[in-house]
Amino acid sequence: MPSNLNRSLIKNLDLFKSLSDAALDSILETAQVYRLLTGDAAFRQGEVADRFFVLLHGHLKVVQVTPDGEQVVVRYVNPGDVFGIARAMRRPNYPASTLAVQESLALSWPSTEWDDFTATNPHFASNALQTVGQRLHDAHARIQELSTEEVEQRVARAILRLVDQSGRQTPEGIVIDFPITRQDIAEMTGTTLHTVSRLLSAWKDRGLVISGRKRIVVCAVDNLIRLAEGPHTSTPQPTDAKV
Repeated sequence: MPSNLNRSLIKNLDLFKSLSDAALDSILETAQVYRLLTGDAAFRQGEVADRFFVLLHGHLKVVQVTPDGEQVVVRYVNPGDVFGIARAMRRPNYPASTLAVQESLALSWPSTEWDDFTATNPHFASNALQTVGQRLHDAHARIQELSTEEVEQRVARAILRLVDQSGRQTPEGIVIDFPITRQDIAEMTGTTLHTVSRLLSAWKDRGLVISGRKRIVVCAVDNLIRLAEGPHTSTPQPTDAKV
């Protein structure tokens, strides 16, 4: 077991809660610790998918470059999440890059161990399967949003998803608990930085959010939910959104 890794760091994660100390020790024997500074990549799009990971601390964003050269923020990785499981989906290469948005700590294992890893740890396998299913559901939902919803709805939904995944209550409101830029939100929602900036400024004037450099606080969740549900209560739509 790596000497710089405390067993309790993974014992309390949902993926590993049901495992005995002996099972944890066996898992950690082949684990490698990854320390990522802001901007570091755990792996990059197109690289051979030779390892899979579990995030222990921090936050990562999954970024994909389309054939047209457009960058898309696919999702965010939160502590306790398994990621980099391309080989589990029978893909030889990583379909996207995964970058640290703040200092982060992860464990990784060789992809060649995935089948044995899941066979001997049914709880981990079940959680990993749920993760894959949730990602497929989220991908289908985003395709539907891009096809049918106005830009304000998409931005509201994206922020609400982040609040649900990583929101932390503060006296100001619910803060998204990792650095996130307006450009990130634009790349999540298929729109432009200018459009996101205009929307957030309008919402700030209405008391819905507080936004600053790499920081978003939601002050009125119910109002943001109403915006996400339909355009009938929304701010007039900017005309420069991508469709």
